Amino acid sequence: MMMTKTMEMVFLDGLGDLSLHLIALKLGPKDTAVLACVNKRLRDSAYEETLWRTFCQHDLHITTPHDPSGNPTQSFKLAYQLWRHSFSMYPWPLVKRVHNCWSTLKNWLSLHFPEAAHTLQIGASESDIKLLEDKLSVKLPLSTKLLYRFCNGQLLPDHDTPLGSPLGLIGGYHFYNHLVNVYLLPLPQVISKTKDFVRHLGFSNRSKYIVVASSSTYNQKLFFLNCISGQLYVGTNNLSTDGEMMPCVSVPAVIQRDSMLLWLEEHARRLETGIIHLRHQGKIPRINLFPQEAPFCSTAVTNGVQIRASAVFVPELSNLQEESEKYWFSYSIRMSLLSEEHIASGTPLTSCQLYWRHWIIRANDFVVSDVDGEAVIGKYPLLHPDGKEFIYESCTPLPSCPGSIDGTFTFVPGRLTNPKGGPFMVEVAQFPLQLPDFIY
Repeated sequence: MMMTKTMEMVFLDGLGDLSLHLIALKLGPKDTAVLACVNKRLRDSAYEETLWRTFCQHDLHITTPHDPSGNPTQSFKLAYQLWRHSFSMYPWPLVKRVHNCWSTLKNWLSLHFPEAAHTLQIGASESDIKLLEDKLSVKLPLSTKLLYRFCNGQLLPDHDTPLGSPLGLIGGYHFYNHLVNVYLLPLPQVISKTKDFVRHLGFSNRSKYIVVASSSTYNQKLFFLNCISGQLYVGTNNLSTDGEMMPCVSVPAVIQRDSMLLWLEEHARRLETGIIHLRHQGKIPRINLFPQEAPFCSTAVTNGVQIRASAVFVPELSNLQEESEKYWFSYSIRMSLLSEEHIASGTPLTSCQLYWRHWIIRANDFVVSDVDGEAVIGKYPLLHPDGKEFIYESCTPLPSCPGSIDGTFTFVPGRLTNPKGGPFMVEVAQFPLQLPDFIY
């Protein structure tokens, strides 16, 4: 056995630098560190900066050598060592996963929503987390601890108006006078909001729950983490009366302890792939939760009029004890008139104006509402080629799920006061109303 190991070392020592580099890449950081202990030749090869740059990029997605606090280091090897040491009490695969989740979110925010990126706090310390656990008598799941180690939620500017802050990382929706925009709470607010929840609602027996996210508006929407199971919940319309909640993540019980991480990973995926977008309302945009891509968003074009439609589940209005209005959904309709080159056939329209709508709302294939009437939310939008989309949001309850909405709009060429031809119908392709696997 000794002769074999000696021969292996002689073999490795006789290899060229490129071969040693490739072998070290295959071995990975841990075994490469062991290789460096064999002799000076292998140590020099194992200490190559390009090698540790690759390890840092692969494991941590960092392109400059720095420690977990963002401070620059002398080398990628030292940076890697500091990262491993800082998170030595956690499984390294989980550390990489949480770091990748936050990197995706932070990169997207920096590119598309820097105003919200500036609200993200530096990571909490282990003592910060221990303080929360002691004050609330809970034990956070490992993945949740790591989420706070990398980013201690958001610190929003003062929002003493009903409109609240638009900078919530999770975002929301707006229909009628119902405005929701959800942000992640930093640990001090987790403590204070959890204590308020227990004190005002009398749920002292629910000490296993902590409040981790909240709407910044007066239309309050609260998210709770069950620190025993790890499942993430959102409050319903009955939260204040009997503590009714719904699970936010549909996963097997065996991986529920990572629910908050799964929830944020899915949110990051939707942002990165364009399933959800920013919505500009006023000077600062908001993250809008209405899906913009199929299969949850339908698109139909009739005579050059394009209608895009999608819906989101509204848990804070839903009442799981109610039979006829159990599940509430908000839907978003975006209408626009395409330019001449986008119209496949027919005479291009220079303008058209909405006159009539016809909705058919179904629950489990049964028609629960058949709406026929003028205008939408009291408005008769006038569309021009390549003009801005006219967007409106409304809501509807369902007694059961899944459901759907489809129908038609009736437009008049030109204007209602000066028509340029007869009215024509525009399709609203069916779009789903269903309980999602992830509730935001």
